[in-house]
Amino acid sequence: MPGVFLNEDEYNFDLALRRFKKQVEKAGILSEMKKRQHFEKPSVMRKKKKAAARKRLMKKMRKINMA
Repeated sequence: MPGVFLNEDEYNFDLALRRFKKQVEKAGILSEMKKRQHFEKPSVMRKKKKAAARKRLMKKMRKINMA
């Protein structure tokens, strides 16, 4: 679980909040929460996964063709 500890001499709320947000994003908590908000059938999950893979492949192919 992400957490930010502050020393007594360096109390800066904005800096601590920014560090906490980075830790939460790095841990993937927000994306996991969005996935769990509603149930998704396994077939839909597979379709999304294949579509994402296809999108990555097309992006890679565009990079190769431009170079």
